[in-house]
Amino acid sequence: MVRRGFEALREGGVEALIDLVDPEFEFTTPASMSAEPDTYRGHDGLRRYFASFYDAMEEIRFEPQDFIAVGERVVVPYKLTARGRTTGIEAEQHAVFVWQVRDGIAVGLELHPDLEEALAAAGS
Repeated sequence: MVRRGFEALREGGVEALIDLVDPEFEFTTPASMSAEPDTYRGHDGLRRYFASFYDAMEEIRFEPQDFIAVGERVVVPYKLTARGRTTGIEAEQHAVFVWQVRDGIAVGLELHPDLEEALAAAGS
C-alpha cells in the first residue's frame, strides 16, 4: 500500500493518493521539520497540506529510499526535492516517514528527521 501511495502521488498527485487513505487519517508535521507545523486530519486535511506545500514549491518529488515493515507501520526514508516557486532555488531534504497501515489503507503518518528516531517511534 505504501509503495502504491508513492506511485499514486507521483503519477496523479494528491487526489490519486486519497483513495489509499482512511477518512480519519492523521498526519502531524513537527515544528522541528516544518515552517508551518500542524496536524492534518482526513482527506481534506491531506489536501490542505499539499495545497500549502504546492503554493510555495514546484517540481516536487518524494523519492523513497527503502520500505521497512515494522508491524502495522512502514518506515520510509525518503528524499524530497523541489524548487521554490518564487525564488527558483532548488531544495533537497532527507527525512523519514512512518506510515501506519491497517487493512490495506493508511490511517496515520508521522514525520521524523532520521531513521533511528523513526524506527524507535515505529516500535523497532
